[in-house]
Amino acid sequence: MSLPVTFHRAASTEFIEASAWYETKRVGLALEFIAEIDRCVSLASKHPLQFAIVREDVRRVVANRFPYSVYFREEKHRIVVLAVFHGSRDPAIWQARA
Repeated sequence: MSLPVTFHRAASTEFIEASAWYETKRVGLALEFIAEIDRCVSLASKHPLQFAIVREDVRRVVANRFPYSVYFREEKHRIVVLAVFHGSRDPAIWQARA
C-alpha cells in the first residue's frame, strides 16, 4: 500500500526548476528527469522504511542517472517530500526544512 505524498513548497519549486533546466540541455530530458524523480517518490511512498535515515527522521532516495536525491519524512498517514536536491548543493538548505 502506498502512502499519499505531499511536497514541501520549496521541494516542488526545486523539482520544477530542475526539470526546466534539463529541458534547456536537450529536448525531452526533462521528461526523463521527471520520470526518475517520480520513481524515487513512488519508492518512498511504497517502502519508506527501506531508505536510511540521513538526519533525525529524514530519509533519502538517490536518483539514478541524475545527481539528485529526494529527501522525505514519513508521517503517520503520508510522505512529505522536503527536497528534490542536487548533490553539490549545501545540505543546510534542505536541513532547515526538517
